[in-house]
Amino acid sequence: MLDRLMALFGSAEDADGSHQSKHHNASELRLAAAALMVHAASVSGSSDATERDAVRAVLGRHFDLSAADAEALIDEVSDADAQSTELYGILRTIRQHLEPEERGAILEMLWEVAYADGVIHDYEANLARRVAGLLYVPDRDSGIARKRAMDRLNAK
Repeated sequence: MLDRLMALFGSAEDADGSHQSKHHNASELRLAAAALMVHAASVSGSSDATERDAVRAVLGRHFDLSAADAEALIDEVSDADAQSTELYGILRTIRQHLEPEERGAILEMLWEVAYADGVIHDYEANLARRVAGLLYVPDRDSGIARKRAMDRLNAK
């Protein structure tokens, strides 16, 4: 499984040297988004049930997954996250396969996971800012994504 993740987040070029097409593979995209959300849940140093529930909820909602499928996806990427601190490959996959507004939705998911426990830790805020920059999400859109995530959590 770790090999599958490493291959996914490895080279951004095909064997012939051409860049991958913009047509995204839904499975690769779910895997990349799940890896990012699991990392966001653990970046504060402790990943509790509330954050795991938030990861399951955002993955289920965004990718139309059942709770069991979302949980299986989380389990699949959790081991790899514990063994790697590399985010660039994950973000490159997301950036290459999604349009700018869709990348904003991924950032919104990340903010929702970061706020799930009711406290935004410095590491979580730093991660969200770095992710926004690496996904080329403008500051204005990043702020909108953060506000939407907070509004969604406050509405519960």
